Amino acid sequence: MPSPHAVSITLSDTDRATLDGWTRRRRTAQGLATRARIVLACAEPGATNGEVAQALGVSRQTVATWRRRFAERGPDGLLDEPRPGAPRQITDEQVERAVVTTLESTPPHATHWSTRSLAEAVGLSQSAVVRIWRGFALQPHRTETFKLSRDPLFVNKVRDIVGLYMAPPERALVLCVDEKPSIQALERTAPVLPMRPGQVERHTHDYVRHGTTDLFAALDVATGQVIGACRQRHRASEFRGFLDLIDRSVPPGLDLHLVLDNASTHKAPAIQRWLAKRPRFHLHFTPTSGSWLNMVEGWFAQLSARQLRRGSFRSTRALEQAIRSYIAHANHAPKPFVWTKSADDILASIQRFCLRTSNFSH
Repeated sequence: MPSPHAVSITLSDTDRATLDGWTRRRRTAQGLATRARIVLACAEPGATNGEVAQALGVSRQTVATWRRRFAERGPDGLLDEPRPGAPRQITDEQVERAVVTTLESTPPHATHWSTRSLAEAVGLSQSAVVRIWRGFALQPHRTETFKLSRDPLFVNKVRDIVGLYMAPPERALVLCVDEKPSIQALERTAPVLPMRPGQVERHTHDYVRHGTTDLFAALDVATGQVIGACRQRHRASEFRGFLDLIDRSVPPGLDLHLVLDNASTHKAPAIQRWLAKRPRFHLHFTPTSGSWLNMVEGWFAQLSARQLRRGSFRSTRALEQAIRSYIAHANHAPKPFVWTKSADDILASIQRFCLRTSNFSH
């Protein structure tokens, strides 16, 4: 029998549905879900506080508290009460003014607001402006660039290339091909100071140049493997030599679909003659200002971040050796890039962006 001090719990169909929903919803706070389970258990005939506490892994006092709160106020009694503290000193109107001023105006003698200048303009403290900006994810000090393609065949090219990524043809390889030109062999003028606890790695800002090299790379979309070659220049003749390397590296029974940008070296007469003799090669050009469609650009970014940017090379030979070593290591356990956006999703996103820019231009 329940303790004589335990409050009796009787649930209506509505209350039981509400409590069941709180225990099952993914976004329900765990504390509220536990309280709902306590009340549901207490509503069972003959359930004591001790039995419920043991079954749910909570204290007897916790069960008694939420049993009593539910009996007094129903499901609302299980919600968190407002915490005590000092009343708000900043009104909603002041917050709105700070946000609107940030978004719709600029200071008289600057291109963007700082926390101090906005605080002075709206009559708030600097710390209050910091909290408001953080709450509304406003960062006036940051800016990014964008470029919209004006290629008249933009839509067709997007559908063509994204189609290759998401539904590649059978008995064929899709290769993303591009050049990373003028990679500098830079040697720091002093040794690098390695990282220590509490101090990041440091190196001198000045350096000695020892020449440049150009990297040709072809990324296999399906496997993530890379065919790469370093050359001193990136003319049509070097590109033709790289196509020869691709031709030798891929079994002859497979067709090759190459995703390329619109560089003149990719369309030179010598390249056209070379392709005419090799019908298994099919070229797909990205839209003008649409290099983001070429997945090898992501691989170039990884190469720069992991091997080149913080390296120190005494010669172009050392630089090229580092690049070849990185390619060999990446090919040992390749990880392909996975394209997730459909052509329709991309075009819809660009349409929304174009509408935004056209509205701002007016």
